[in-house]
Amino acid sequence: MRFAVAAGLTAGMALAGCGGGKAGEPMASGSAVTGTITVFAAASLTESFTTIGRRFEVAHPGTTVTFNFAGSSALATQINEGAPADVFAAASPKNMQAVTDAGTPATFVKNQLVIVVAKGNPKGVAGLAGLTRPDLKVALCAEAVPCGAAARTAIEASGVKVTPVTLEQDVKAALSKVKLGEVDAALVYRTDAKASAADVDAVEFPESAKAINDYPIVVLKTAKNPAGARAFVDYVLSSEAATVLTGAGFQAP
Repeated sequence: MRFAVAAGLTAGMALAGCGGGKAGEPMASGSAVTGTITVFAAASLTESFTTIGRRFEVAHPGTTVTFNFAGSSALATQINEGAPADVFAAASPKNMQAVTDAGTPATFVKNQLVIVVAKGNPKGVAGLAGLTRPDLKVALCAEAVPCGAAARTAIEASGVKVTPVTLEQDVKAALSKVKLGEVDAALVYRTDAKASAADVDAVEFPESAKAINDYPIVVLKTAKNPAGARAFVDYVLSSEAATVLTGAGFQAP
C-alpha cells in the first residue's frame, strides 16, 4: 500500500520541511535510501498514502513501503508498546503527542468532517439538526479517535444532541456502516466521503469549520530505517505528494 499531495499545499509543506533533525529535513548528500520503510498512518490516509507509496518506490528503486492503517489512537498505542515503525502520520496532534518516541512532527494537511448518507440522501438529511430525528440511526467515531473528537466538537458547536447507535474505532468503520445500510448517516472526513462517492453522498454542514483536524507526520526516533523514513517524509512534504493529497480532498496545512 502507498501515497502523495497538490500544488496548493506546496508552500506550506516547504515551510514544514525546514529545520535540522525535524520531519522533512532534506536528506544528507549521498545518503542511501533502500530497504523497507514501515509507515503507521491514520485510516483516512489509506487511499492517498497507497498512491504516494507506489510513487515513492518508483522514485527510489530498492525501497518497499509497507503501511499499517488504523485509528490514530490505536496506532499510537501500538508504537508505544514497541510495534516496529519508521514513520507515524496521525490525524491529530493529540495522538502524535501520545507517542513517547516521536521526534519533531510537521503538519502536512488538514481535514474536515461531512455527513455521509446513502446515495440520493433518501432520509433528506440537511445538517446536524437532522441527525437528532428518532427515525435515524447514526454512527460516530469513538471520542478517542480524531474523527470522534472532531465530531464531538462540531456537535457541541451546533447546540444539538446526537445519540449514535454505534461508536467506531476508525473513520473507515463508521463509513462502512452507511455503505452497508446498517445506519442512515455518519460523520466522517470529507476525503473518505470523496473516496466512496460511488456508494454514498456527502452533506456539508457549517459547524465542521470549527473542528478541522491537523495531520502531523514524523520520523520516529526508534526507526529501523531512518534514512528511508526521512526520504519518505520529505516526499510527503513535496509538491508531488501535494497533488495526490489535495486531489483526495485534503486541505493545505
